[in-house]
Amino acid sequence: MAKAQGEVVKQEDLPKSRRVLLMVDFINPLQFVGAEDLAPAALEAARATAALKKRLQADGVRALYVNDNFGQWRSDFRTLVSHCRRRGGPASRLVRELAPGGDDLMVLKPRHSGFHATPLELLLDQLGTRELVITGLATDYCVMCTAMDAYVRGYKLWVPADCTAAESPQMHAQALDWMRQALKADVRPSSSAASRKPGRREHS
Repeated sequence: MAKAQGEVVKQEDLPKSRRVLLMVDFINPLQFVGAEDLAPAALEAARATAALKKRLQADGVRALYVNDNFGQWRSDFRTLVSHCRRRGGPASRLVRELAPGGDDLMVLKPRHSGFHATPLELLLDQLGTRELVITGLATDYCVMCTAMDAYVRGYKLWVPADCTAAESPQMHAQALDWMRQALKADVRPSSSAASRKPGRREHS
């Protein structure tokens, strides 16, 4: 049946998701100093995150890519994915491990935190989100900055230790320990997902 002239078509609301999986900067061309040190751990974290994503989505948890635009101000997320595929090497393997699905959400960010100058907070409000599962690269930079901004906004945090990576094991461990203490984040590995309930704060 045709719509009457002037009738407003209301946009369908996004399904609610009290817990959301954030994947920070996994779609990454790895074109920076230190990338060669980060790449092996990044691939391990991507594999662990892909498995966690599958388990969480089976429970109705939304997945949201929060990704740097790497200075490509005219690009969109799909363009960035294509660029990383074409680069080959670790950048292409990261995409293969964590290729976005049709129901996944995407936000491009200009700086370290996923909340800075982005619509992330508005999107999470629309989803009714109360807890964030933060994964990605690098533990001691964009993951930590995103987690800090999430904490001051009142979100409960789970930063699975095996789903993030840094340029060295020491930097990775120090960042996780800081988030555990300062942000009250749960940093247990992704294998604990089966025993965790949405909206419940648990610590290691």
